[in-house]
Amino acid sequence: MKVYEGKRAFDGLIVTVDGQPLGEHYDVAKFTSWGFEWTYEGESPQQLALAILYDHLGDKTRAIGLSERYMRKVIANLDNDWQLTSDDVAKAVAEIEAAG
Repeated sequence: MKVYEGKRAFDGLIVTVDGQPLGEHYDVAKFTSWGFEWTYEGESPQQLALAILYDHLGDKTRAIGLSERYMRKVIANLDNDWQLTSDDVAKAVAEIEAAG
């Protein structure tokens, strides 16, 4: 099971998957040039949503299609420091897809 983590540090934001930096995946879709952000709805939180979804799903089209709804449901509601497991991601994706 993968573990995604985000932290606010003195020198910026740190986002990892299994302890390694999570890439922005601008090659999949670019919503912002400013990197990741969370705790609100916007372009940088959507970039984080996309990166997590693409890493988890491995499917560009599906990750792009789910990114805005996942950002609103999950990313916008994260605390300053957070942790999500692949099970958490899968559950949220299933709920989003079930809601249509």
